[in-house]
Amino acid sequence: MPRIKFIFSSLALIIALTTLPTQSTTAQCPMCKMSLESNLKNGGSAGRGMNKGIFMILVMPYLLVGSIGIIWYRNRKRNFDAEQRPDDEQKTAMN
Repeated sequence: MPRIKFIFSSLALIIALTTLPTQSTTAQCPMCKMSLESNLKNGGSAGRGMNKGIFMILVMPYLLVGSIGIIWYRNRKRNFDAEQRPDDEQKTAMN
């Protein structure tokens, strides 16, 4: 029962922290857009660098979670196979 209480309290804390009002940070978006547009008009290539940075920010969490998931799956499968082998050997010995 304490484990369930811990899980629910942790979940409530996470929800509370993510829904609290935060300081607005959208003021930087128009400034970045203006500087990128002016850079591109002058022949610069800052836009391509910005796109690569956004791509890296988006991809990294998926790579990390995917890697952890693959490692977890392989270890879980290996442990499951190791637990099943002795039972299979006992069944064949009985026949």
